[in-house]
Amino acid sequence: MKAVGYLSTGPIDRPDALIDFETDTPEARGHDLLVSVEAISVNPVDTKIRMRRAPDGDAPAILGWDAAGRVVAVGDKVSRFKPGDRVWYAGAIDRPGTNSEYHLVDERIVGHAPASIETAAAAALPLTTLTAYEMLFDRLDVLKPVPGAAQAVVIIGGAGGVGSIAIQLLRAMTDLTVIATASRPETQDWVRELGAHHVIDHSKPLTDQIAALGIGAPGFVFSTNGSEHYVPEIGAFIAPQGRFGLIDDPAGFDIMPFKQKSVSIHWEFMYTRSLFQTEDIARQSDMLNEVAGLIDAGKVRSTVTETFGTITAANLTRAHSMLESGKARGKIVLEGF
Repeated sequence: MKAVGYLSTGPIDRPDALIDFETDTPEARGHDLLVSVEAISVNPVDTKIRMRRAPDGDAPAILGWDAAGRVVAVGDKVSRFKPGDRVWYAGAIDRPGTNSEYHLVDERIVGHAPASIETAAAAALPLTTLTAYEMLFDRLDVLKPVPGAAQAVVIIGGAGGVGSIAIQLLRAMTDLTVIATASRPETQDWVRELGAHHVIDHSKPLTDQIAALGIGAPGFVFSTNGSEHYVPEIGAFIAPQGRFGLIDDPAGFDIMPFKQKSVSIHWEFMYTRSLFQTEDIARQSDMLNEVAGLIDAGKVRSTVTETFGTITAANLTRAHSMLESGKARGKIVLEGF
């Protein structure tokens, strides 16, 4: 089968940073599905792994974890799917990725793809959807109010892949006020279009902008990037006993500004359930099925903003470069081999 991978870690501007190659098609066993990959999307985790994790052995390591496609074979323990089913998922970080014609994935982290959107549009969503859903409802527990706080969520980095779906999930599943940050006119328009009630500029001091909204101190803050830079301000504007969550990888993180207000801190890593084979691993399948229903009901839309062509090393290199520039809006997808 065709695949795209890398032989050594390093920056994306090397001629061989990503390469096209051929490898054997894997075989489905146990809980695994063998999926014919029809479309993928690219996420920051792809670039981080390429930079930091050397391949295990002489074969190229395959990146990519978002995928949408069709099941072509199933393992002997599979009960949720059958050959021919259209699926979407974000995979597991300790297994080969989705930048290949065929891919093995545990059925317990796979959902039935939404029926109302194209495959490429579906491929844009699984990783960011699971990240946002787990942070909002499993970690921050936004359906449980913070006493005395404004029932509002501040999303720092609202125009990125995770922020874009988090805004929509909050609007579709809660009555909370959504305050999203974005710094450029086009990204500010994007988050308004997705449903943010208020948009503020994260390149300027946040505390005064939030105070000017006149809604009180928000109970929840969800930071998607640059988290270490915002801690003093979050400590100032978040409500006492508020809940703060982050998903990025700060080099350092001083939580002292949160002490006086007893702010709880929640770190979300979407791969925890698959990496540790947690007892509730199948919750990810349930989440994806629930969000597929929201999409088919017209309550959530795909966050795809750009299509970079077929799944090749050249096109993936361009996608990685775009993500690393920090200027991406929504999600980049590639489709077919």
